Amino acid sequence: MAEKLIEIKGIDLLEFYGVANCNIERICAHFPKLKLIARGSTIKAVGTEDEIARLEAKMADLFAYHSRYGHLSESVINQVCGSAGTSVSELGVAESDVIVYGNNGLIVKARTPGQKRLVEAYDKNDLLLAIGPAGSGKTYTAIALAVRALKNREVKRIILTRPAVEAGEKLGFLPGDMKEKLDPYLQPLYDALNDMIHPAKLQKFIEDGTVQIAPLAYMRGRTLDNACVILDEAQNTTLPQIKMFLTRMGRSAKFIVTGDLTQIDLPRRTDSGLRHARAILEGIEGIGIVDFDNRDIIRHRLVKHIIEAFEKDAERAATERANEKKEEDKTEN
Repeated sequence: MAEKLIEIKGIDLLEFYGVANCNIERICAHFPKLKLIARGSTIKAVGTEDEIARLEAKMADLFAYHSRYGHLSESVINQVCGSAGTSVSELGVAESDVIVYGNNGLIVKARTPGQKRLVEAYDKNDLLLAIGPAGSGKTYTAIALAVRALKNREVKRIILTRPAVEAGEKLGFLPGDMKEKLDPYLQPLYDALNDMIHPAKLQKFIEDGTVQIAPLAYMRGRTLDNACVILDEAQNTTLPQIKMFLTRMGRSAKFIVTGDLTQIDLPRRTDSGLRHARAILEGIEGIGIVDFDNRDIIRHRLVKHIIEAFEKDAERAATERANEKKEEDKTEN
């Protein structure tokens, strides 16, 4: 009988082993002649030399698959370790539009023209403004780009922020400490991150500061180096606020600003800093502006029709007000 220690390097053990070592059990099922013992970052194999050699080859394929795609599923293990021996390249998907591989086999890719333009603009600019309707994937795509940059070690941290503005309703007193008060405003950002980073790893990143989620007011006075920084819901910033945020940009930083100019929750819609920033910054080299439209909406099919209905109603109301103004002017004259 021969013995072999197989080291697991550069891979999250919890993700690779699976819940309650379920992935190891699935691998064992394809090697009934071997005894496998998983301890820490080492798998000990006991059996014949031929079977151990076959195991090493299959494990190398599984390591390669996990490194490339960020997950390991039962079907992948069965395909790689089965008698047919599917190769990693055969298991993959087209790489052209893929931004990042998330949890449980989730593939995050640019799915609409606007999202593709955002991905292309990210490679050419250090500051991006992504402006468009709800449900068009602006924030989700931006966070995917940030996660990709972190995984590729292009940046050392991800910083996500948004203004804590109530969306048309007074929430009153919120119990709890500062984090508990602010988390409801920031929950959409947590949701996107949980799709793309394993929960245990995300919690570790938050604890060590690799991933930071904070309200916009906490950005004042900081210089953000080697980071991908996303300002979400920027339509609810004032001009001084968005200026403060944009001037936090440090060395080797990427900034993405997302917002929907039809959903301004400020007391006066004309105070939106995003509206002013767009006009002021357009045409500056290194700054990209990507406009999303109704064709990019990827939520429930009714969302597109709902937005279009509200737009038509707003146009009708504006026309009525204009006609009323004309009638008033005629009466005065």
